[in-house]
Amino acid sequence: MSKIAPCLWFADEAEAAAKFYVSLLPDSRIDKVQRSPADYPGGKAGNVLVVQFTLAGQEYMALNGGIRFEYTNAISFKIDCADQAEVDRLWSGLTEGGGSPGDCGWLKDRYGVSWQIVPSVLPGLLGGPDRAASQRAMAAMMKMGKLDIATLQKAYDGKP
Repeated sequence: MSKIAPCLWFADEAEAAAKFYVSLLPDSRIDKVQRSPADYPGGKAGNVLVVQFTLAGQEYMALNGGIRFEYTNAISFKIDCADQAEVDRLWSGLTEGGGSPGDCGWLKDRYGVSWQIVPSVLPGLLGGPDRAASQRAMAAMMKMGKLDIATLQKAYDGKP
């Protein structure tokens, strides 16, 4: 069966980015680093060309393309977080070293890649059977950068 693996393009930071990402998530590792051979045209022997890595059990590839392309929010990686401690840890880790926080649980890491740091309870709060409660939770979320589970739950419950 065919498999799909995202490929992230970097100017020359593929290995550093892959190491950064695998340091943040369990069940993650660098699987293979492909380096340029001595006869590689336009490059120096030993430069990193491609890094194959696994994040939380999902295969990825990072490519050093020699020039930088900017990422957009049109593609992002969503991480479901079990609790506030995981939200806080990943938010802090991914914004560290030049990343930038965004709205409603979104951020960009130091490489410009967009991430959504989402508590696993969020779909239940935003899509629960009580529409008024869900609307309160949505209104609370719209005012947040990093998502705060306790505040979202209080809004859902109608508690100030």
